[in-house]
Amino acid sequence: MLQKVFAIFLLFFFHGYSGQSQTACGTLGQNPSTAFPVCGTADFFQDSVPVCGGRVIPSQCPLLGGYFPFTDKNPFWYKFTCFSSGTLGFTLTPNTFLEDYDWQLFDVTNHNPDDVFDSLSLFVACDWSGDFGITGAAASPLGTSLVNCEGPGVPLFSSMPTLIVGHNYLLLVSHFSDSQSGYTLSFGGGTAVITDPKDPHLQSAEAACDGTSITIALNKKMRCSSLTASGSEFSLLPPLANIIAAKGNNCTSGFDMDSVTLTLASPLPPGNYDIRIQNGLDANTLTDNCGVFVPVGETIPMTVFPFIATPMDSITALGCAPDRLELYFQKGMQCSTIAPDGSDFIVTGPYPVTVLSATGNCAGSLTRNISIQLSAPLQKQGSFQLILRVGSDGNTILNDCSQPTPAGSMLNFLVKDTVNADFGYTLLYGCKTDTVNYFHNGANGVNFWKWNFDNLRSSSLQNPVFRYNIFGLHQTSLIVSNGVCSDTSAQLPVMLDNMMKADFEATAMVCPGDPAAFKDKSIGNIVAWSWTFGNGNNSLQQQPPPQVYKPINSNTNVPVKLVIKNNLGCFDSTIKTVGVGGDCLIAVPGAFTPNNDGLNDYLYPLNAYKVLGLLFRVYNRFGQLMFETRNWNIRWNGSFKGQGADAGSYVWMLQYIDPNNGKLVKQKGSSLLIR
Repeated sequence: MLQKVFAIFLLFFFHGYSGQSQTACGTLGQNPSTAFPVCGTADFFQDSVPVCGGRVIPSQCPLLGGYFPFTDKNPFWYKFTCFSSGTLGFTLTPNTFLEDYDWQLFDVTNHNPDDVFDSLSLFVACDWSGDFGITGAAASPLGTSLVNCEGPGVPLFSSMPTLIVGHNYLLLVSHFSDSQSGYTLSFGGGTAVITDPKDPHLQSAEAACDGTSITIALNKKMRCSSLTASGSEFSLLPPLANIIAAKGNNCTSGFDMDSVTLTLASPLPPGNYDIRIQNGLDANTLTDNCGVFVPVGETIPMTVFPFIATPMDSITALGCAPDRLELYFQKGMQCSTIAPDGSDFIVTGPYPVTVLSATGNCAGSLTRNISIQLSAPLQKQGSFQLILRVGSDGNTILNDCSQPTPAGSMLNFLVKDTVNADFGYTLLYGCKTDTVNYFHNGANGVNFWKWNFDNLRSSSLQNPVFRYNIFGLHQTSLIVSNGVCSDTSAQLPVMLDNMMKADFEATAMVCPGDPAAFKDKSIGNIVAWSWTFGNGNNSLQQQPPPQVYKPINSNTNVPVKLVIKNNLGCFDSTIKTVGVGGDCLIAVPGAFTPNNDGLNDYLYPLNAYKVLGLLFRVYNRFGQLMFETRNWNIRWNGSFKGQGADAGSYVWMLQYIDPNNGKLVKQKGSSLLIR
């Protein structure tokens, strides 16, 4: 342990961040790209650890404002996928207890495995403790942090990291000692599922053109070690040729395979066959990475075709206004026989279109798909033909058996029209409700409509009728489709400008004989007004003349009504009141009784409707100010600082400006508070 700490101390001061001297790792599993595939249901044993590595691993361990650069010393790498989110628990048990093993976990989803050497963002958890013994990830109290850095006394277990469903992970196991002694890796204790729930099966089989080999596709990756070199796991029915060898594809650079190639002792004649799986010389069929076997006796069909041309099979379903055709073949076609300028193809139809280029999906030498680029999008409806011809390279398209698809081969395809979501409407105005008739022409085969009204209501009719009881601006949009092409209209404002509302201003309070003024404030396209003033007078003018009210014994609210009519013959009305005083003599009562019985509960200047600059104050007998107001409607209720004032006599002072002559009037008197 002290040796390791001292080695890293020297590493920093003499080698900077370059790590130990690098030794190339040539054993499968010792590089990220050749990691062991693992799952959560089996233990993984590593008897010996070859000496190699020394590449810098970015960590989350701080050092002088940065991060400590650990290295993958004598590494092995393990890969797995999360199939159900949760926590990951595991233990790594050294074969020799007094040895130091470290580890770090990376999330390499959508990344090249070698990115672990450059990107700190892939970090998930680590334990680089300088102590010896069993290490791993576990729940508290063993694991309390996702980052355990270098040094003696650092816990050997990190807390369990949380895995994300669908993400791919790499686990680095780094052996600081050079003893080459191995370890056991076991997963368990967490809630994440890293075991693929899909059972292993044979998926399909395809014979080579000459009938001397068969490629079997598997439905998932399976262990290369479960396949014997003789192919004894497979048999052929009928047995018209013997299987003499088998090779797992990708097994030279990894531990698992997604397909198997069988070699036959003699060519198979054309016909239909079954491939059957059985226990091989190793006493098993094929197994996935979790040790689950393909069922014994499972069969898949296979057809050996005679040397015939491969027809053009189909054109992938077209979208709206396509400018590219995707041509499909049932067999692999030679990529080298596709003319890049697209001259192998012509397109005919109701209007001209030119082929610009053609490319295959050529990860290898064969492709089943050819993408044909057109000179312009096909925007109008019509029936077209894709015709194969001899291209500028001197041939049509050849299949994997070098058989050419005949010139003149043809596929028909249909193109739908593009559509337009523009729409119109007509208005039918009403007094309380307006009716809007929306319409769309349905051109170019439109069979789907989705209307949106103010983002509140919708309709799927071609020509909906909508009624609005709120006038003003409304927003309407439409989406249309003919099953292939679609279009969306912009938000179209619909203005319902027939709103009307009766309203007016009036003098709030007048004295008998004084004029009350009225001003129309109605909105809408008004063509007629009818006023009723409550004094026996009426008016049909928009702005009527002032009105005078006769003396009344007491203050009275007189109702005034305005009825309006708009250009559509609709009516609206409103009523407001004008306060008419019994008289306009300003006086202060000689007594008041604030007992909340509704009679004489307040002390205030009466009839001060029109005065200007009013100031009213009340004092007790000691000259203390009890109440003050500049608004005659604010009245003294006989209290002071929240408490009821004592019964007795109170002095008041009143001043105001007489509106008739503009003179300042001052008055003084006393009133009796009675309780």
